[in-house]
Amino acid sequence: MESAPGAVHEHFWNLPNTITVVRTAVVPILLLLPFFPGRAGSQAIAWCFIVAAVSDLVDGWLARRGQMVTHIGKLLDPRADKLIVSTALIVMVAMGRVPLWATWMVVVIVGRELAVTGLRGIASAGGQIVAAAPAGKAKTFVQNAAISALIFHETTLGLPAHEIGMALLGLATALTLVSGYVYFANYFRARNEIAREAAGEDET
Repeated sequence: MESAPGAVHEHFWNLPNTITVVRTAVVPILLLLPFFPGRAGSQAIAWCFIVAAVSDLVDGWLARRGQMVTHIGKLLDPRADKLIVSTALIVMVAMGRVPLWATWMVVVIVGRELAVTGLRGIASAGGQIVAAAPAGKAKTFVQNAAISALIFHETTLGLPAHEIGMALLGLATALTLVSGYVYFANYFRARNEIAREAAGEDET
């Protein structure tokens, strides 16, 4: 089959995309946590999660530095992150490391991830790009720190990991709401500007 004229060929198996795919291997590791809830198991899985979170920064930096940004990479990278985060939070709820009274925080975080993913899909179909907001980046950092602490669970490096994790989860929830609002506000603002420009062109 011949490619369409003007089609851009992208190499899927470049280094950033490979890191993204490998990063998703932490999902089945997270699912093992209920079977290894002790200190050693929790620490090993927590460090796997931390490595996955850091690799997200690395693959983005490599893609930009090496001019290896691809359409499939833009599609896979945020979805891999959302899958990992959602899996970790659901496992934490199932194990009771996130108490029942705090499950609403998990619902808000996971719901926001689904909503923003849908928004980006709609925006992309309309030719718009929903760029990452500073609040969203802050949310990601705090969220990953919260999940890491909750997976450690017991006192780590002399710090009460569970208590720190719950406090950071509350902060991550607040940042989730703020960043979600910013994403939707920016989308509708850009959409209104496009509509006004189109109306102005029609008048001329």
